[in-house]
Amino acid sequence: MSISVIFAEVMRKWVYILPILAVSMSSCRKDNITPTSGTVTIDNTTSLGQTYYVYGFLFSQAKLVSTLNNAPHDITIDSDGTSPFFQTNNRLNSFHNAGEYTDAVTATAAFDTLTAKGISVWTGLASPLITNQLWIYRSGSECYAKIRIISTKSEVRDSHAYAECKFEWVYQPDGSLTFPGK
Repeated sequence: MSISVIFAEVMRKWVYILPILAVSMSSCRKDNITPTSGTVTIDNTTSLGQTYYVYGFLFSQAKLVSTLNNAPHDITIDSDGTSPFFQTNNRLNSFHNAGEYTDAVTATAAFDTLTAKGISVWTGLASPLITNQLWIYRSGSECYAKIRIISTKSEVRDSHAYAECKFEWVYQPDGSLTFPGK
C-alpha cells in the first residue's frame, strides 16, 4: 500500500470524526452557571400525570419544578378564594414579611438593600401576597431568598380558586444573611 492510499484512508475517517469532535468540544463549556436572581411567575394550575401536581419554584436551581419532581420545590402558590399565598413543604416556618410599599419604585429600592439580618419571627405561609410587598424565605437548609411581589391574581376559574404571582427574587446559596448583588 502506498503512502498516498494510506493518507487518503486516514483523511476519509477524519472527515467523519472532525465534525463530531467539533460538536462535542463546543458542548463541554462550563457556561451553565445557575442564576441567583431573576423574575418568575408561578400559579396553582393543576396538571394530571399519574396524579395531580402543580409547579413550584426551586431557588437553588432557578426554575419551576413539578411538585412530583425528585428535587423538591421551595415554594408553591395557592389561594383561599380571595387572596394568594406562598407555602412550602420544608416543615419550617419559612416566611418573613419584610415590608409593604405603596409603589414599585419604593419597593424596588427597599428590595435592593434588604438583608436577612436579625429576623426572629417567621410564619408558615406568606399570606396574603400583595403587590409591592417584600418577603424573606428560609429554606430547610438555612439558605435564604428575598422576594419582591410584582403582581398577583386571585380569582375563581372553572369553580376552583386560582392564584398567580409574578415576583423578583434573589437567592443566597451560601447560608449567609446577605444577598449577592445584581
